[in-house]
Amino acid sequence: MYETFYGFSGKPFQLNPDPKFYYGSRQHRRAMAYLEYGLHQNEGFIVVTGEVGAGKTTIVRSLLDKLDPQQVVAGNLVSTQLDAEDTLRLVASSFGLKTKDVEKSDLLLALEAFLVSVCQQGKRALLVVDEAQNLTPRAVEELRMLSNFQLETHALLQSFLVGQPEFRRTMQSPHMLQLRQRVIAACHVGPMDAEETRGYVEHRLKCVGWTGDPRFQPEAYEAIYKASGGVPRRINAVCDRLLLSGYLAGKREFTRDDVDMVAREMHDETVDVKGVDADADAEAAAGGAGPKAAPTRLRPIDATRVPLDPRAAEEASRVLAKMHADPVEERLTRLERRIDTIVTLLEQLIAALRREPQPQPQPAKKHAGP
Repeated sequence: MYETFYGFSGKPFQLNPDPKFYYGSRQHRRAMAYLEYGLHQNEGFIVVTGEVGAGKTTIVRSLLDKLDPQQVVAGNLVSTQLDAEDTLRLVASSFGLKTKDVEKSDLLLALEAFLVSVCQQGKRALLVVDEAQNLTPRAVEELRMLSNFQLETHALLQSFLVGQPEFRRTMQSPHMLQLRQRVIAACHVGPMDAEETRGYVEHRLKCVGWTGDPRFQPEAYEAIYKASGGVPRRINAVCDRLLLSGYLAGKREFTRDDVDMVAREMHDETVDVKGVDADADAEAAAGGAGPKAAPTRLRPIDATRVPLDPRAAEEASRVLAKMHADPVEERLTRLERRIDTIVTLLEQLIAALRREPQPQPQPAKKHAGP
């Protein structure tokens, strides 16, 4: 794909978090400093919040990459809507403990014994819980109870809770007082400004060997910032599509118009423009919303008003409601995968056509005379 065309050693703007692309913006450096401070305390909870795609997971993984595995044993848990006991089982499983057909009391004993053994080896146990906003109140309380494990005066487990802004509201509820008292460091990761957005784009390009080809005009960086609002995952989505578009068109330089065109395409693919007012359309055509724009949602559709069988209409409404609930970033991720697949198939088809031998013309047959 475009990596070969531009001479890159890899894909610079993938949507999945990758610590080797960590960029130290002002917000991210501040968050990293809080994490490092909290880590040295060797106890309690460290909370990191931020909008979808702000780079929270990348920060945490970048920090974990710096840790000596001979000194720190880390367990990673991606939270879903589970009850307290299932959350406990996932915690135990993240540390490699057996959880199948094990009673909760035995599971707690096994987990405590494991943490004690880690401590006696001179190591520390660290639990990283991603998507913490999905934790139920009972699951949060279960995690708090795990922080009670001690060997003499030493805490046996420290936890990072990483989540979206909703988790801050969860923590402010009255019944979370005991958890708040155990939080030793907390920070919120916001979007980058225009200058940092340019630095971020160039940093990721340099990580894959970029030396100025393709060239980005200054106005193109401004358009990228306007289209993304300075949110890293949105920047990745815009720039990945921009490079793909440039590859297909054979471009070696990008302008504001190129970015605006890509932003409009992405907007049209994820939004029902008929349900958006004229002002929003004009703003999207100009490059997208600024940093404080509200998340874009599809216009609701009531399938029960369509002349269908009642059960079919109800099922269609349920499916459509789920589609509306999906964040734009998730739809962009799925769309990116489809585009990657299509382009790969096209490349394979073109390569096969080039290798296919061309038929040689047959010499004209000579006809015998009468």
